[in-house]
Amino acid sequence: MINTRELVSCIRGIRLFFLLPFFFFTFLPLHAQYNTDRLVMIGRSALYYEDYVLSIQYFNQAIGAKPYLYEPWFFRGVAKFYLDDFRGAESDCTEAIERNPYVISCYELRGLCRINQKKYDEAIEDYTFALRYNPDNQGLWHNRILCRINEKDYVRGLAEIDTMLMHWSGYARAYSMQAEIFLLQKDTTSAIKSLDKSLDLDPYDAGIWAERAVISLARQKWKEGEEYLTKAIHLQPKNPAYYINRAMARYNKNGLRGAMADYDTALDLDPNNFLGHYNRGLLRAQVGDDNRGIEDFDFVLKLEPNNLMALFNRALLLEQTGNLRAAIRDYTKVIDEFPNFWFGLQHRAACYRRLGNTKQAEIDEFRILKAQIDKRFGKQPRLSKKQMRRKSDTDPEKYNQLVVADEQNVEHEYKSDYRGRVQNRKVEISFQPMYGLSFHSVIDDVHSYIAFDREVDAFNQKTRSQNIYIGASQPNIDERSMKRYFEYLDSVTVAIGDAKGDKKVGPMLMLRAVAYAAIQNFDSAIDDLSTLLQIDSTSTLAYWQRAVCQARINEFNASQGTNIDLKSANVLSDLCEALKLSPNNAYLYYNRGCLYAIRKDYQHALEDFNRAIHIDANIPEAWYNRGIVNIYSGKTPEGISDLSKAGELGLYSAYSVIKKYREK
Repeated sequence: MINTRELVSCIRGIRLFFLLPFFFFTFLPLHAQYNTDRLVMIGRSALYYEDYVLSIQYFNQAIGAKPYLYEPWFFRGVAKFYLDDFRGAESDCTEAIERNPYVISCYELRGLCRINQKKYDEAIEDYTFALRYNPDNQGLWHNRILCRINEKDYVRGLAEIDTMLMHWSGYARAYSMQAEIFLLQKDTTSAIKSLDKSLDLDPYDAGIWAERAVISLARQKWKEGEEYLTKAIHLQPKNPAYYINRAMARYNKNGLRGAMADYDTALDLDPNNFLGHYNRGLLRAQVGDDNRGIEDFDFVLKLEPNNLMALFNRALLLEQTGNLRAAIRDYTKVIDEFPNFWFGLQHRAACYRRLGNTKQAEIDEFRILKAQIDKRFGKQPRLSKKQMRRKSDTDPEKYNQLVVADEQNVEHEYKSDYRGRVQNRKVEISFQPMYGLSFHSVIDDVHSYIAFDREVDAFNQKTRSQNIYIGASQPNIDERSMKRYFEYLDSVTVAIGDAKGDKKVGPMLMLRAVAYAAIQNFDSAIDDLSTLLQIDSTSTLAYWQRAVCQARINEFNASQGTNIDLKSANVLSDLCEALKLSPNNAYLYYNRGCLYAIRKDYQHALEDFNRAIHIDANIPEAWYNRGIVNIYSGKTPEGISDLSKAGELGLYSAYSVIKKYREK
């Protein structure tokens, strides 16, 4: 049996977003070899924790052991999809389908891989097959309709939308897709009706407000467009395209300051945005901020070195600031491309005269007089109001017009985020993870906090062969690091076999457990730690690390719908035993607080976070998690204060949470 969880996916490189299920499966039948089951399980755990390269290696081993099983092929395809290897993911899905042609999820994922390669016809085939066996899957219908739109098969697209609305009359996105088709068919009136219906059903979809705004901007209804974009930005404040479009609306309402602020915000969110830099450069030129205008055009020309419009505008600013030779250089490139661009010739001639190069100036002036003897040249025109040119329009006479994209396509932002961490999808805001032991010390410009514990330091002083560190995050493992881990595990295993006496075996079991945890093999890590506790029942580190490993297994199993109450009690027991042995360990209190928080026992969670902060007030994750617990307990001001402290200590994700709850 397969347990499939439907989610919505935002796929890069596609004009619209496609609904995507994320796939959680039960294990293989009992007749499958245990080691193969174990490899698949560990690979799925690594996939869950975003160690995609590591997960692929486990699935490779499972495929090598039993190439006739579909599951390792499919999950390797999922890992490759996360890594944007869409061709490889498609191939693995095909292999999985050949081994078991009745698993609908394989067709769903292969369809998405094909979409990312613009193979819309083949994706439609996959969705059509999947719908035969699962006709009530809303996501399959949604994705196939978007493929129809990309294939310009508008008649079938509209027909399938009608079918969707018969089954799901309250599905707002169906009306949004319907509006998209009407817009492509130039039926703006019908598109507005569909968008209005969609907004009636779901007024919290930023993409629909943005699409509605595009229609208003196209009709030059600047005030209306600005209002719609403001609503979109309120719902989705980190989409730079919304600020770019609102800046256009504000500029055409003579709101120069507001337009400039929107371009600044858009470029903070997307520093490489062409339209943002180009249009901000024009606005800066208009207000006399010439040097910073040059900076914007410099950036545009790094992105597009042959953009003649940007070259000419930079030349005007260079001339204005006295850098005449650089201005002549830019004017010449434009004039070489457009020999009859008289306005450019006039400015180059003026630069030559200011440099004392009368001969070159007269040549340019003669060309102008010869062709347009009656034409009069006035001052440089100001940035023209309510005039825009498309990005592909290279008419040099439009050099001073704001630029808009060739196609004003609105991306629909859906609720789920396939690219994000899987474990964060079940809750609105997740807690920071527990502190555990690893071979990596996380020290950088952001995470300046260095975790320290006397017992860990004593262990390192005793072993000296391999240091262990304390951290709340485990870095993903690349292929080279993974090989080093497996080599290290082999060497430690040999050493354990050769060792005589518990005193020598104990530390090596701890080191091997830490290595197993690093490669997501938490079961083997727990086995080693349990053996160590049989040797030394007073090992705080063993209880500590065993609790962390079991908690990570529990998190993965909970995502599969497995009841983890009993295993969660084991985690609590280990943490309590560790605290009996080491009652002043802030990280143990923090970890137990995390466990209580996950179980929604907020009162006990607050008590433990308070103790952790009392012992060590510099643990940013403790402040963060206490802040979230306070918010969930209805103490929002206290929660925001704690989150502020977490941000101050370097955990900058706290600020986005503060903004969210402050707005509420």
